[in-house]
Amino acid sequence: MKLKDLIHRIEEKVPTSSALSWDNVGLLVGDENQEIGTVYVALDATDEVVADAISQGADVILTHHPLLFSGLKQVTVGDFIGNRVIQLISHNVACYAMHTNFDVEVMGNLAAETMGLDSVRVLDATLQEETGNKGIGCVADVAPIALEGLAEKCREAFAISNVKVFGDRKQSIRRIAISPGSGKSEVENAIEAGAQVLITGDIDHHTGIDAVARGLAIIDAGHYGLEHIYVEYMAQLLQEIAPELVVRLAPAKEPFWILS
Repeated sequence: MKLKDLIHRIEEKVPTSSALSWDNVGLLVGDENQEIGTVYVALDATDEVVADAISQGADVILTHHPLLFSGLKQVTVGDFIGNRVIQLISHNVACYAMHTNFDVEVMGNLAAETMGLDSVRVLDATLQEETGNKGIGCVADVAPIALEGLAEKCREAFAISNVKVFGDRKQSIRRIAISPGSGKSEVENAIEAGAQVLITGDIDHHTGIDAVARGLAIIDAGHYGLEHIYVEYMAQLLQEIAPELVVRLAPAKEPFWILS
């Protein structure tokens, strides 16, 4: 199979046109006409991922987060991003990213499904279509549950070691907003949606305490914690749309550890 054929099949499911205007998605490194047989799926194209993909004979790495986001002024081994690009090109490994287009098309509903939520609606609509709105995150109503119990449910559902919580652990939650990834910008939308809690990542001190002061608890499950579900989802999708390919997955590993 040529890489461009795989890209076409992926983009039928997750079109690049759904990405937000500031994003950088699609084929970032490589030749769309190259023949491919092995695909490596990872959340990020880290040094470890690039090395592992090369060692496993991958022809293309599919990531959620773009390897190239802002412009590069040099591509040298002395620059950590430039060195990754050099390693990929020298081993004929392409790199393709689906970031906010995946968020809009898949991630919100996938996170809700992971949490066992149903009857969800979009938190931050970015696309209006005849079949309904699409966008970032989702909102769902649930049977009353204490914030502490919901935090534990979140930790278990996403199979992560910890979550950070802003808010009264005994607060009764009836409406949940979820925005996988970095969700600071979705606090206002969660409040407007009438949610009692926002499950997201990358929440700083002031954002957390200010949200609580406005009646919105925060469960910070981490950027990796909520988005690593991309890897397994893509593995299953590739089995459906390109069963002829060999699929390798980056090992599940939280990118940090906590000393307590």
